[in-house]
Amino acid sequence: MSRKKESILRNRFSKKNNDIFTEINTSIDFDKLLFNEDIEGSIAHAEMLAKQKIISNSEKNKIIKGLKKIQIEIKKNKFVFRSELEDIHMNIESRLQEIIGDTAGKLHTARSRNDQVVTDLKLWLRKDIDMILEELKILKKIIIKNAEKNINVLMPGFTHLQSAQPISAGHYYMAYYEMFMRDTERFIETRGRLNKNPLGSCAMAGTSFKIDRFLTTKKLGFDKPTNNSIDSVSDRDFVIDFLYSASTCAMHLSRIAEEIVLWSSNLVNFCEIKDDMMSSSSIMPQKKNPDAAELVRAKASLINSNLSSMLGIMKSLPLSYSKDLQEDKKLVFDSSSNLHISIKVITEILKSLKLNKKNLHLSAAQGFSNATELADWLVKNLKYSFRKAHTVTAKIVNFAEKNSLKLEDLTLDQFRKFDAKFSNKVFKDLNIKNAVLSKTSYGGTSQIEVIKMIKKAKKINK
Repeated sequence: MSRKKESILRNRFSKKNNDIFTEINTSIDFDKLLFNEDIEGSIAHAEMLAKQKIISNSEKNKIIKGLKKIQIEIKKNKFVFRSELEDIHMNIESRLQEIIGDTAGKLHTARSRNDQVVTDLKLWLRKDIDMILEELKILKKIIIKNAEKNINVLMPGFTHLQSAQPISAGHYYMAYYEMFMRDTERFIETRGRLNKNPLGSCAMAGTSFKIDRFLTTKKLGFDKPTNNSIDSVSDRDFVIDFLYSASTCAMHLSRIAEEIVLWSSNLVNFCEIKDDMMSSSSIMPQKKNPDAAELVRAKASLINSNLSSMLGIMKSLPLSYSKDLQEDKKLVFDSSSNLHISIKVITEILKSLKLNKKNLHLSAAQGFSNATELADWLVKNLKYSFRKAHTVTAKIVNFAEKNSLKLEDLTLDQFRKFDAKFSNKVFKDLNIKNAVLSKTSYGGTSQIEVIKMIKKAKKINK
């Protein structure tokens, strides 16, 4: 059995770590995910130290060679992570010392774990956001494709989950496109805000060594260095930004997941999910359950709770760094993992989602969804004020409902009981298809407008 390796940070203390302290203090179980970024930042820092003649070129080369060896060891699962060394930074530094000796100690000149961890997390988030953006792009393309296929499919639009007005199914799909487009914009903005380099801020006060923070900024692909060393090590706004963007995106995914669950139920039967994204019951052999979509709803709750947790951690922290901030990575990694799988699940379901066009059309024609068309007809043709048209239309709807008729099934004589000036022209406007075609206002549900929006979306999402 190998002997536990005590942290080099115990020099100030006369006793070794209590096991309970080690258990709560260690973060290696989750921050080992940052190994690539930690090595990337360390290489850039070593190169800067050498250029500034703080370490020699031979020392730099020795450090970089050792770091690359460690990187290979971790990738090949040959690296032993030790909880007593607390985190990824000290695990790598300790191993580097085993490989190259005391020269390893020079790597930590003019930096602290405080600025090191923020740098690592920003580098990791930058890559993760790029992956999320690519996944959202694929999802948006699927939505655009589905919208294009279903432009002429009529369906009910809802408010308060009650039939409101008939719409194009393509228009419905494009509503979700708009949500995910805003998510894309949010993640791009989040990436832009976080892309400032904290490395060189050290513990919280900067350093007296003549470092070049602009050089490490360039080497690590940041836009510019952060401006204040205190804020640099204690800032987690970029984490909150990411968690907020993830939460909003997860909420949108949950909304479409909810509609997929509802629509695919036997009670509604608006759509059908492909068998490979369904599961069955352990006792009821006939069941086809939309478990994947249901889990997307649940994961949205987990992601939302991570945002709430991070806000709770930050709300009472005095400047600058406190150990509370160690917990940010758990929240980030968990939200990231849940968001990636949620995007992929909804993308996969939508790829093969089959709309029940007949049921959608039948439902669109029910619930007096063309009542607004009748009110609008009264305004346009009989010069009613809209409030008067609303009142008269409500009376006509009540009459039709009492007689178990649709508005378009009423006779002209029945309409003329409410106003003698009704003409046969009203029936054209009451037609469900014509009701959809007439909504030509910018962003409306007419096929012409939906086609315009699809073309615009395609141009953006090439």
